Amino acid sequence: MARVPRRKVTVIGAGNVGATTAQQIIETGLADVVLVDIVEGLPQGKALDLAEAAPVIGYDVRIVGTNDYADTADSKIIVVTSGIPRKPGMSRDDLIATNATIVGGVVKAAAAVSPDAIIIVVTNPLDAMCHVAMRASGFPKERVIGMAGVLDSARFRSFIADELEVSVRDVRAFVLGGHGDTMVPLPRYSTVGGVPITELLSPERIEQLVDRTRNGGAEVVALLKTGSAFYAPAASVVEMVESILRDRRRVLPCAAYLDGEYGVRGLFCGVPVVLGNGGIERVIEISLTPDERAAFDKSAEAVRELVEHLPA
Repeated sequence: MARVPRRKVTVIGAGNVGATTAQQIIETGLADVVLVDIVEGLPQGKALDLAEAAPVIGYDVRIVGTNDYADTADSKIIVVTSGIPRKPGMSRDDLIATNATIVGGVVKAAAAVSPDAIIIVVTNPLDAMCHVAMRASGFPKERVIGMAGVLDSARFRSFIADELEVSVRDVRAFVLGGHGDTMVPLPRYSTVGGVPITELLSPERIEQLVDRTRNGGAEVVALLKTGSAFYAPAASVVEMVESILRDRRRVLPCAAYLDGEYGVRGLFCGVPVVLGNGGIERVIEISLTPDERAAFDKSAEAVRELVEHLPA
């Protein structure tokens, strides 16, 4: 009896984010993984190390390291982490020219051999890189997705749980807008055990948590000094991968290409979406107060300015 091939996830970039993403995918047994990088030996070495951990941890999926995109053929999901990371004092926007060139090249190569794949973009500045990925792949909007909203919401949830001394499992939160200083955490839609945090914390303390969430990535960069966050970004990617591969139809905040939703057209921006086997099944529009709407519009405009500065 012929074996049914397992699903394959390609992770482009074998740095901290990419290698940790690959590790978490295989440890959860979601799919076989192909880890790709331009540096010879790097993905092969990390893949071998992870494969040798399998007997101890107990996963049976396979991981392969390669420099050849032919090995990534017929992937269900392509995760793009390649690019230069932020350093102290740099904004995500400072990365735009270099990373646009990198992302465009790797996405074009991967999409050519996996034309039906779903792309998850992690590289910063994330919302702008989604535009690069969609242009380079030629994929429809529902199959190009940015990771940021899951990460930003996770940071907000972590800070809320720590502040209230409760389990993170009972905390739900939404962060909309671009993945940057103008992101829009929504306290009204953020709850602990179903209770809005506006009932549990003072407006002043909520604003402090919101501000920390907006600067969550920079806080990690400042502490590390030689790199940027990778554990939480990887975990955020894996949550999205799981929802797609198992067709969970989870409602997750992701960077999606908007075509009139929220009054925005032709732009990737963080919004709640239903994430299933086909990628983005639909965008969920929630009601916003005038202040929330103004903040969202400001964030979308900041993303649009970045996109206008992308290389032609």
